[in-house]
Amino acid sequence: MNSLTVSVALDAAPDAVREKIRDVEPFMRAAEFDGVVVDGDRIELTNGVGIATIELTLELFDEPDADLAYRQRDGIFDEMVTRYTVEPTEDGSVVTAETEFQIDVALVGKLMDATIIKRQRRKELNAQFDWLETEFGG
Repeated sequence: MNSLTVSVALDAAPDAVREKIRDVEPFMRAAEFDGVVVDGDRIELTNGVGIATIELTLELFDEPDADLAYRQRDGIFDEMVTRYTVEPTEDGSVVTAETEFQIDVALVGKLMDATIIKRQRRKELNAQFDWLETEFGG
C-alpha cells in the first residue's frame, strides 16, 4: 500500500474548518478536478493526468478518527482511501490529509506508477488547502 500525507496550518477555529471540508462539493472542486458530481454520499470525479483520463467513483464513510473520509467504489485503484483530520492549535487548526492507495496494475499499466499518482495527489490536496487558506483569509 502506498501513502501520502499533507498538512496545513490555518488561522481558523477547528469547527469552522470542519464545516468547510464537510461541504464536500466545493471542497472537492477546490482540488481542481476536471469534473465533480456529488450525489449524497457518492462522488464522481474525472481528471486528466498526463495522457490519461481518470474516472473515480468515491463514497463517503464514517470513520471515528477522521473529520471527512472517502474511499473508491470504482476506478483505477485496487483500493484507495483518503482521510482528513482537523486538530486544534494555539493559533487555529492543523488539517492533515492522508491518502492510501494500491494501484491496479492491469488497468494502469505503464501509463502511471505510484510516483506519478503521489505527485498528482499532492497537487490536488495542496489545491484544497490553498482554497481553505483563501476561505479563511490566509
